[in-house]
Amino acid sequence: MTPFLSEDFLLHTDTARELYHEHAADLPVFDYHCHLPPAQIAENHTFRNLTEAWLAGDHYKWRAMRSNGIAEKFCTGGASDREKFRAYAATVPYTLRNPLYHWTHLELQRYFGIHELLDADSADAIYDQASEQLQSMPVHELLRHRKVRVICTTDDPTDSLEHHRTIADSDLATRVYPTFRPDKALGVQNPEAFNAWTDRLADVSGIDCASFAGFLDALKMRHDFFHDLGGRLSDHGMEYAFGEPCSESAAKGIFDQARAGKAADPNQAAAFGAYLTIFFGRLDAARGWTQQFHLGAMRNNNTRRLQELGPDTGYDSIGDFSQARGLARLLDALDQTGELPKTILYNLNPADNYVFATMIGNFQDGSVPGKIQFGSGWWFLDQKEGMEWQLNALSNLGLLRRFVGMLTDSRSFLSFPRHEYFRRILCQMLGREAENGELPRDMPLLGQMVREICWENAVGYFGLETGA
Repeated sequence: MTPFLSEDFLLHTDTARELYHEHAADLPVFDYHCHLPPAQIAENHTFRNLTEAWLAGDHYKWRAMRSNGIAEKFCTGGASDREKFRAYAATVPYTLRNPLYHWTHLELQRYFGIHELLDADSADAIYDQASEQLQSMPVHELLRHRKVRVICTTDDPTDSLEHHRTIADSDLATRVYPTFRPDKALGVQNPEAFNAWTDRLADVSGIDCASFAGFLDALKMRHDFFHDLGGRLSDHGMEYAFGEPCSESAAKGIFDQARAGKAADPNQAAAFGAYLTIFFGRLDAARGWTQQFHLGAMRNNNTRRLQELGPDTGYDSIGDFSQARGLARLLDALDQTGELPKTILYNLNPADNYVFATMIGNFQDGSVPGKIQFGSGWWFLDQKEGMEWQLNALSNLGLLRRFVGMLTDSRSFLSFPRHEYFRRILCQMLGREAENGELPRDMPLLGQMVREICWENAVGYFGLETGA
């Protein structure tokens, strides 16, 4: 019997196997979007056990556990670490055909050499074995183990970036860069939170944010601060792109209203978001940055759980927002003035894959290969079928060979085998079509394409120094 997750996992043709093993398997990792905590990298954190490394903050696993009838105390509550792990282990056999089943066992194999299937019976032995190994595998070793050369974290503009300074001064081979994520700057529908955040912005920038002009100056100052510490990417998480025009005077009025404690209505919030999004795009263009848009998530659907547990605890889903017109107007507004930066669009609703894949072609200008990217399968789509859908849409409507490849979008230092997962899926797709006669079985040609998508394109596109 072939062992589960053999060396040829997901590789079903000779060409696919050759592409993966000869051209993809040994490439380093360029993870240009994730949510890893910089503090843990700076301190070279050692996880006390597998639960801390694997389950804390992982809403993918929490959603599966809840669906399996597991009480909340074993997800986000006060159960012991071993009890939480046992609860997840008991759920794993019920995740067959969910990507969690693949990811779980890939991570156990790649980091700990554990090939036994995880279930209620094997839970304690696996927990003890992996937890013991983790004591000699601090964060820096976990990164070295998976050949992670570049990490781009996700950071609020008010962050001190002190941990990034510490990392930059360390001997860590992996390069770690901040990403400018100014979502809270758009929060005029909630004046209490918006004003508290804007006051922090004023404090860290040293610029009075009582006026709209001061607010914009403070944001630019923080953008410059990120640049000085190596940041070359911004990121924006929105339901849909705000593309309707908004004048400076209208944006100022909405800002003044929010600062006075009056909430913006939905139309005003969208107008303010449009003005700021274009403002941020111009900052990125002036500095040669890449802007990223994560579009389509409908967040915090469960009011009771939001009140009990807070956001980012597993109660978000795919939204069915209208995407095309606003996105076109946003990109066009920046393009009209020659201020459209390199851009990556991530789609969460697969029904919009062709919208996004055709949209990027509207704004390629010949200045940078693949200047506007249709980003990898994101969140609910970063699984086998979702990746294949994204790769097929991009192939049919753009240039797959210019794609900058996979990312983890993860909060876990054990998630880097997702790059391997993507690479195997890519090689299987190309290998199958080569053997079907749909692509030439030219291994130098196909092998170079694989190397470009999995590593080289990202190195060239982002222009960031890579670690050794």
